[in-house]
Amino acid sequence: MAKSFSVGIPNNIIKLKHDANNKSSWSIRLGAVKELSMWSCQQSIDILKDRMKNDKVYKVQEAAFRGLQAFDVPVKLPRKKKGNLIEGIDKYLTPIKNDLPVGHSYEEFKEAFSRKRPVEFNTYEGDKESRFDSWLENKWKSLPKKK
Repeated sequence: MAKSFSVGIPNNIIKLKHDANNKSSWSIRLGAVKELSMWSCQQSIDILKDRMKNDKVYKVQEAAFRGLQAFDVPVKLPRKKKGNLIEGIDKYLTPIKNDLPVGHSYEEFKEAFSRKRPVEFNTYEGDKESRFDSWLENKWKSLPKKK
């Protein structure tokens, strides 16, 4: 299969670097990784290596791996992390639940989580994809109730 990428530095490398490090949007990071994967240069390779090793959303890690692989960089696909992506996520979720009135709905909790902790919300939303709502609802139900 023929490789389809350009050699050289993309004109928008600064924006791509910024987007690849956007903590509040996994989809922006993914878009940047895909675009960087079309440009074989040391800057693209360095950014892709960082995303492959350090991104919390596996889809972004995998896209970075595929880009590096296309450039013939010797890399190994990281394993998908199990358990909590963000250590101590419950300590962030509990105060959100407790700030809401007694008897609040799951949807109210979800909206408050997205507003108060957008980075964490986006990370789990990107990782869980279609399972996000059931994961978050189970978390919400299992959190301690307000005293």
